[in-house]
Amino acid sequence: MDRVREYLVRHGVADLSLRPLARDLGTSDRMLLYYFGSKERMVTEALAAFERRPLLHARRLLAGSTSPRDAAALRRFIEETWRQFSIPEVRATLPLYLEVMAADLFRPGRYGPVVLDVLREWTDLVASAFRGLDMAEDQAGAEAALLVDAVFGLLAVPLATGDWDRADAAFQALLDRLEPGW
Repeated sequence: MDRVREYLVRHGVADLSLRPLARDLGTSDRMLLYYFGSKERMVTEALAAFERRPLLHARRLLAGSTSPRDAAALRRFIEETWRQFSIPEVRATLPLYLEVMAADLFRPGRYGPVVLDVLREWTDLVASAFRGLDMAEDQAGAEAALLVDAVFGLLAVPLATGDWDRADAAFQALLDRLEPGW
């Protein structure tokens, strides 16, 4: 799965053909189809198997004894999670997620629910952190959706512009505006 993901990071999914991928992996396109059933399922599994996903790191942080107990601690948790996106290996996968998300706009469900699952998992995780601050369920869900959707946007723009400093500054400005309401 690591080698499949590395190939996808280098080549993307828009023009993905199994023969060149199989050749790169030292196997055949038939074997890839045998193991995965379709190239879309292979892409989905390659993304899901990425152990450096910031979501996994965030889950570990929340599960520990350092789970945020106040707005300032929640902000530190969110900032630590944001820093995970600057890890080169993680940042290299971001265009792939964006490409899969865009492909799903034109052919919904092409990659299964991978994009919706990612957004839902992030929103649920962040909402649980808000609920940990004794925020009402509806407000926790709304705050989590606002934060997750804004962060995904802040990650998408620098992929096109390369201006990560601008994204970092915008992220801090977003937290400056949101934190007082937590």
